[in-house]
Amino acid sequence: MARRSPLARRGFLQGAATLGLGLAWWPPALAQVDVGPPSKLRTLVPADQLEAAAAQQYAQLLAQARAKGALAPVDHPQVRRLRAIAQRLVPHALPWNERARQWRWEVNLIGSKQINAFCMPGGKIAFFTGILDQLELSDDEAAMVMGHEMAHALREHARERIAKTQATGLGLSLGAQLLGLGDLGRLAADLGTQLLSLKYSRDDETEADLVGLELGARGGYDPRASVQLWRKMAQVTGNNGVEFLSTHPSGPSRIRDLQANIPKVEALYEQARRAG
Repeated sequence: MARRSPLARRGFLQGAATLGLGLAWWPPALAQVDVGPPSKLRTLVPADQLEAAAAQQYAQLLAQARAKGALAPVDHPQVRRLRAIAQRLVPHALPWNERARQWRWEVNLIGSKQINAFCMPGGKIAFFTGILDQLELSDDEAAMVMGHEMAHALREHARERIAKTQATGLGLSLGAQLLGLGDLGRLAADLGTQLLSLKYSRDDETEADLVGLELGARGGYDPRASVQLWRKMAQVTGNNGVEFLSTHPSGPSRIRDLQANIPKVEALYEQARRAG
């Protein structure tokens, strides 16, 4: 039987744990991992509308968690831990997406046995206690999860998924969309409620793994922890209700790709570690 979250046991989730991570940006640096240019298809969905829809859904999720006593307060040790990790990763986001300069980053913790975490468009991050407790994540492993989720937002995978889904469903062509973005723009807002259940492609997952690997290494977190993380994930693939694995499937090829790219970012990790 899954362990109950310490938050649920202690019953002190009465406070909000919202923090804007407005940080001074560091100079952009050349990427060490190669993921190619982002998909141009994402431009069919207005980013500002999708980010606004994401912020609204995120606020609703936090309100629901607060009402159930499942939103961790700002002084909770795990919230402080996650925000400390974010403080080290977020400054390295800008080279991957210029829009990140405008994002109001937030990190919150929700008491739930689900093994799940996400970062919505616009930098809205949430962890569920299940992923921390049941996988017993180290700081390095938690940073790899966070970096991976941040990468989905930075590479705008949700925006691309929505564009592909709606363009196919409505029979819209690229040429037609160049004449006006109204339909897909409205659909982006309507689909804000579906952001948490989007299933990314294998290419999306590979990109997020590698970008997250570099974000973590630049933040001073051991990139080798990514392999241990996904080995832990593989051990729970047989469990029911593993939300994270329904959208982030594990597998041997994923670990092989990470192992092949770890040498590319090890120098970044060592440099960040020496810098303290």
